[in-house]
Amino acid sequence: MFLGRAHTAGDIVAFVPDANVMFTGDIVEHHSACYCGDGHFHDWPTTLEEIRAFDLDAIAPGRGGALVGQAMVNEALDLTSDFVMSTYQPVARVAQGGGTLKEAWDACRAACDPKFSDYAIYEHCLPFNVARAYDEALGIDTPRIWTAERDRQMWEALQG
Repeated sequence: MFLGRAHTAGDIVAFVPDANVMFTGDIVEHHSACYCGDGHFHDWPTTLEEIRAFDLDAIAPGRGGALVGQAMVNEALDLTSDFVMSTYQPVARVAQGGGTLKEAWDACRAACDPKFSDYAIYEHCLPFNVARAYDEALGIDTPRIWTAERDRQMWEALQG
């Protein structure tokens, strides 16, 4: 079923009622960075709360092992929401204030590195997450397609 946009515009979950388990894919992560390059930062926390409303006994997340028990499920939902908003908010402040992508990158790192730098795939995801957050903060609702040229331009901008 579709509970809302998050990791992508078309995220779906699979709920197994008799086991009270949900397969969330990359909507939920636990001690792993979320890839947000095609994400929807504004919608993601609401989608996580839609998942929380199921009061699940377990989640199969996008990466890692099953999250078993309501305490672990809720911790993963909280951590995912914190990751998404901690990424978006500093980037949005910079973007909406007329700052550069590099300035947004620096602001994001200042906010996120202390909390998330030990997360799996953090360094890999961060440039794409910052670029998408920057776009969304400037009103670009639909993620732009990643091309080789766009990738090159992003890396040049992040180099300062």
